Amino acid sequence: MSARRRLVAVCGESDPQTSLADVAFDVGRGVAERGAVLLCGGMTGVMEHAARGARSAGGITVGLLPTESVADANEHIEIAIATGLGHARNAVLALTADGVIAIGGGLGTLSEIALALRNRRPAVGIKTWRFDRQQRTEPDLVQAASAAEGLDWLFARMT
Repeated sequence: MSARRRLVAVCGESDPQTSLADVAFDVGRGVAERGAVLLCGGMTGVMEHAARGARSAGGITVGLLPTESVADANEHIEIAIATGLGHARNAVLALTADGVIAIGGGLGTLSEIALALRNRRPAVGIKTWRFDRQQRTEPDLVQAASAAEGLDWLFARMT
């Protein structure tokens, strides 16, 4: 790995009451403990809990907001970037990241996974989408059972 800090995108459901809050927190903390920068959509749910975890370990958090106001970022985002792009910001997130961890999530998360895989970024999922289409030629999304397992897999593959 070069001297540049790695950017790890954490994407997932935006529901503030997500049942995956603890997993997201552990992923965020693990990203920071490994010296990487946490990159996310900067809003609620998985994004907020991951950012909270990263900040608890002294990490840097960057939020690529879908809106036009940095004031929309959750309180754990240190660097807020108001893109005004809506869901199109998912492409920026996937292309900017050195690796992606998807936790739960809906269609927005699915788009981030697809864009990461299409652009050959290592991506791992925790309790998220699975792909099982026959004769698929696209890369598979590796599934991890825990934050630690997902982080270990991802950091072993980021260049």
